[in-house]
Amino acid sequence: MKGIILAGGSGTRMMPNTKVTNKHLLPVYNKPMIYYPIEMLIEAGITNIMIVSGPGHAGHFLNLLGSGKEFGAKFSYEIQDEAGGIAQALGLCEDFADEEKVAIVLGDNLFQDSIVDAVKSFEKQLVGAKIFLSEVDDAHRFGVAEIEGDKIINIEEKPAEPKSNQAVTGLYMYDKQVWNVTKTLKPSVRGELEITDVNNFYVKNNQMTFEKLSGWWTDAGTFPSWLRANKLVAESEMSEDDKRLAKV
Repeated sequence: MKGIILAGGSGTRMMPNTKVTNKHLLPVYNKPMIYYPIEMLIEAGITNIMIVSGPGHAGHFLNLLGSGKEFGAKFSYEIQDEAGGIAQALGLCEDFADEEKVAIVLGDNLFQDSIVDAVKSFEKQLVGAKIFLSEVDDAHRFGVAEIEGDKIINIEEKPAEPKSNQAVTGLYMYDKQVWNVTKTLKPSVRGELEITDVNNFYVKNNQMTFEKLSGWWTDAGTFPSWLRANKLVAESEMSEDDKRLAKV
């Protein structure tokens, strides 16, 4: 399985911090934000990884990450010329995937859970996709999964009245069908190709599996969520001595 990290976008919600650099290169606790999805994929045995970024700061990623040798991985790079949505960015990676299954992570999403077992499970899944759900209090901000029994029956993007509190996180696994799906998508009212439409293709074809996260999950794409990400990671990684010092 190959890995894809989507790190494009203009980062307007985090200006002026993103005026001279990409959001995904900002620090979360003690390392750049993009290190977290990279390390999560590598821990799960996915070491062939493509990083998709916008044109403005693409060189910054190359300068920071290089070939991937330092991580024990191999990195490739792709440019998303304009912010056209997650599904559009994904569609740029078809040649890289070369018909293998792929794990996609949004570069501003951080996960406490390991995905080692999930990757093994998806490798055995003959066809389809897998998404990861997290229980949230503000489901209207996310894609929301409607579940009946052990199946997802629909995913609704940012619903005014969510049918559940299960948010679809920024971690997705797909088989090679995904490339045909991305080519059929039409822009949403936001003018973007939506990943929810990709996921609902698999839902409607009864090919979607899911896992519920037990640990914390957050994005870091706004100032409040960036602060939350820093606090969660620091709490997880700080020694007791450091925690005492931080309160001084």
